[in-house]
Amino acid sequence: MPALAAAALALALASGQVSAQPLDIKPASQPAAPRTAQRAIPLPPIRPPGLGMPRTDAVQAETTAPTPAAHAPAPVVTATNEPRVATPARSSKPSAPLSKAEAVERLNAYFNGFTTLQGDFLQFAADGRRFEGKLYVQRPGKMRFEYRPPVTMEVVADGTSVAIRDRKLATQDLYSIGQTPLKFLLKEQISLERDTTVTGVSTKGDILSLKLEDRSTLGGTSKITLNFDLTANELRQWVVIDPQGYETSVSLYNLDTQRRPDQKNFVIDYQRVL
Repeated sequence: MPALAAAALALALASGQVSAQPLDIKPASQPAAPRTAQRAIPLPPIRPPGLGMPRTDAVQAETTAPTPAAHAPAPVVTATNEPRVATPARSSKPSAPLSKAEAVERLNAYFNGFTTLQGDFLQFAADGRRFEGKLYVQRPGKMRFEYRPPVTMEVVADGTSVAIRDRKLATQDLYSIGQTPLKFLLKEQISLERDTTVTGVSTKGDILSLKLEDRSTLGGTSKITLNFDLTANELRQWVVIDPQGYETSVSLYNLDTQRRPDQKNFVIDYQRVL
């Protein structure tokens, strides 16, 4: 399995069981191209500054870059005719770091507050490569990672199986959904303390980090960190360390929990060859 496919499978949101071997579906008329001959995938655009970072770090990073004058805050004239710069209003921060129980309750409430989610993601593989695309989720059981060109990979879960497709190689690997990191996020009712082992919690600025372990993943235990923005009340990033020790991070932005994804995003054709 190509490295990108392996990383995608490791990040597939699912619930159930995963078979140890995939089922390859290839065209009958011509053999699939050898996977070892696949060309290197060009990198997508550079990661936006501060994406997935605690806001305190992001603000510090942004201040090191020049700010166009067009984006400078407009001056406000006071009663004494002295101009001052208006600062955007911010929500109040938690008065104290959350305990483990409070952090789990906060994230459970967030995840159970919606059944659909779509947005953009930026993925960083263990070898440093960057990939981007669209993420679609519909609980229970359905998801789609749609990578942007020139990547030809996509990952789809239809509630029963996970398919890893490569349009260029005309292959489709099928797995039973489950034993993958983050599978608990597609359950109808999410309970982090029931479905995983919570190993730690920390707060840095506005970002709450919850560390989890899932011992039921394929190949052994996976370690997962969920980074949650307490001010925006949104999941910003997850980081997965697989049983082999490889780390993959996915940063999320432009999230929408109101719009219902197109059901065509979650269809797997078990007969049709790509």
